[in-house]
Amino acid sequence: MPEGDTIYRAAAALRTALVGRPMLSFDSQSLDGVQPQVGRVIEEIESFGKHLEFAWDDGVVLHTHMRMTGSWHLYHPGERWRRPQREMVVAIGVGQWQAVCFNAPTVECYRSFDKRRHPGFGHLGPDLTKDAPNIDGCLDRIDRFADSNEPIAEVLLDQRIACGVGNVYKSEVLWHCGISPFRAISDVDLATRRMAIETAARMLQENRMRTRRVTAPDTPGGLAVYGRNGLPCPRCHAAVKVQRTGEHLRATYWCPTCQAAPKSAMLTEVTPTGLVRPRAMDAEQEAAELYLEEHDQRWSRSGQHEHQARPSTRSTPISIATRSMRSLGWR
Repeated sequence: MPEGDTIYRAAAALRTALVGRPMLSFDSQSLDGVQPQVGRVIEEIESFGKHLEFAWDDGVVLHTHMRMTGSWHLYHPGERWRRPQREMVVAIGVGQWQAVCFNAPTVECYRSFDKRRHPGFGHLGPDLTKDAPNIDGCLDRIDRFADSNEPIAEVLLDQRIACGVGNVYKSEVLWHCGISPFRAISDVDLATRRMAIETAARMLQENRMRTRRVTAPDTPGGLAVYGRNGLPCPRCHAAVKVQRTGEHLRATYWCPTCQAAPKSAMLTEVTPTGLVRPRAMDAEQEAAELYLEEHDQRWSRSGQHEHQARPSTRSTPISIATRSMRSLGWR
């Protein structure tokens, strides 16, 4: 029976494998209505007690409630599942990983409202994916739409200023430009603003025809900081950090050495009583490692599965996942 700590560790493992990657396949036996679309990028995976949610870059959210029977598994494509096909309720593929949810009683999708992505709250800015976008127009829109104290990370996401930048490019652009994501836009001079917009346009245009985003070709995985919490910065080798920022508490990845943050920047969340307290990120590598180790131990205790004997260590999907994640920088 899954408990909250199990779901927490499951979310950490799923984030490591899936966040920041475009979805290549989606299968569900019970979902109706809005569904995640192939090609959209998984931006967030969060757990709340026995609930686990995925969020895509177009605002679609998948909500699953484990209750007494549900569980999430990670596999490589083509590997044998540890549960029968009939128990699958959702399967999500991102290339080298497949996340499968079994026996969750509640599986539903909804669209999260985000005024920054809603054209009714201001005409959309220039499309940075197109050739020769109007950079000057974007800069003018920053003065028109952005609050002076708004962090530059949030300004880049404002589709009224420029279209195309999502959570992945936000972190990558700011790293490439050496700008703290927590720096108020009023403290960013015009030349630096232009550099950020031009860098975003270049990255978006270079990736228009790719199935996998690449902003740092010499870095494993192709991204400099996004999804690399705890791994070394490609530029200075300090540990990359992640923090929830903005109204929707999206994950922002940055290097604390290359992109020194103002001391006043502090991550907060609102408690049920309305008070504000600091919010700490989970140690994703350690949590996911523990999640995988627990599954190995569960195989050892169970001895034999209902449908198959326990595979050898070399063919156990979780063991393979552990080795693969270590190849991305785990120890």
